[in-house]
Amino acid sequence: VVENEIQARIDNIFSNLERLEILSSKEPPNKRQNAKLRVDQLKYDVQHLQTALRNFQHRRYMREQQERQREELLARTFTTNDSDTTIPIDETLQFNESLQSAHRGMDDLIGSGTNILQGLRDQRVTLKGTHKKILDVANMLGLSNTVMRLIEKRAFQDKFLMLGGMAVTCVIMFLVVQYLT
Repeated sequence: VVENEIQARIDNIFSNLERLEILSSKEPPNKRQNAKLRVDQLKYDVQHLQTALRNFQHRRYMREQQERQREELLARTFTTNDSDTTIPIDETLQFNESLQSAHRGMDDLIGSGTNILQGLRDQRVTLKGTHKKILDVANMLGLSNTVMRLIEKRAFQDKFLMLGGMAVTCVIMFLVVQYLT
């Protein structure tokens, strides 16, 4: 009865706090923050009281349950060959079989995970080899580009040598014709 009365008063305080919160929002701006802070503090205190009441009720309930179990234990009469002494072998056997099947399922799951992991490792090795080959081809292309640039440079130099040689030959032929004739 006392607990119900305390709970009713706490509920009444909560409803009053809600009205107080509405009224605090209508306060002048300079007092509003202080009023809200006080209402929040009151709410916190009431929630603390509510929690304390719940803890007390829980402890009382646990104490009553322990007393009831103690009374049941003390009131029970024990006999030498009670019918409750049978061992449930069938249930235990079924439980053991389900555990074994779960164990086999986990082994299968671990085995498939191992196979997947091995496949991923093989793919990694294959991809590393492919990556290396691609880098080799890229290096060869880079080398080919360097060789092509050298060839173009050599061709350009050869063109000047040929033109220079033709000019020198023409000058020699002109001088030969001029002085020998």
